[in-house]
Amino acid sequence: MPSPAQPSTSDLPVAAARQGDAQAWDILLRRFQLPLFSYVMDLVHHRATSLDLVQEVFLRATQHLSSLREDQRFGAWLFGIAHQQVIQHWRRQGRSPFSDEPVPEDVSDGSASPDGDAIRDEDAAELLGAIDQLPLPQRSVILLHFLEDFPLAEIATITGASLGTVKSRLHYAKRALRHRLNPQCSERDP
Repeated sequence: MPSPAQPSTSDLPVAAARQGDAQAWDILLRRFQLPLFSYVMDLVHHRATSLDLVQEVFLRATQHLSSLREDQRFGAWLFGIAHQQVIQHWRRQGRSPFSDEPVPEDVSDGSASPDGDAIRDEDAAELLGAIDQLPLPQRSVILLHFLEDFPLAEIATITGASLGTVKSRLHYAKRALRHRLNPQCSERDP
């Protein structure tokens, strides 16, 4: 959900950007730059590569904005471009891991105690590690659904997969995460 300082996706100046309005593009860039970077970084785990890919996403968006038919779907359309850029990146890399710099750690929110923060950090690190082990299609669906709050139908549009495939990937991703995070589930859950 956008913060009060950020426009909702229905209030974005997509039509003005389509007409070449630089201020409209600046608003769109400010609104989507960080969420796109977070999504891409979660998939490629390399800061410089993530920055390059997000820059390429915005370049492609400026070149192809005329192909967007529903302005209110700009966010999903932009994430779709990002998704394709990540897939192209992995293909160029031979689908091998690409990470020679550490993923930045989250800054503490100042709540609770240092012990509580440490436990949350360990839990978050364990969850992120488990997500990283998922195949790219499942990892992408998990990140888009739970971190970026996209509905399943929009994830299907973003990834170019059918709704049924997205549901299946989400199901298997959640199941794999459950097994990795709680090995006792393997004994009870087929």
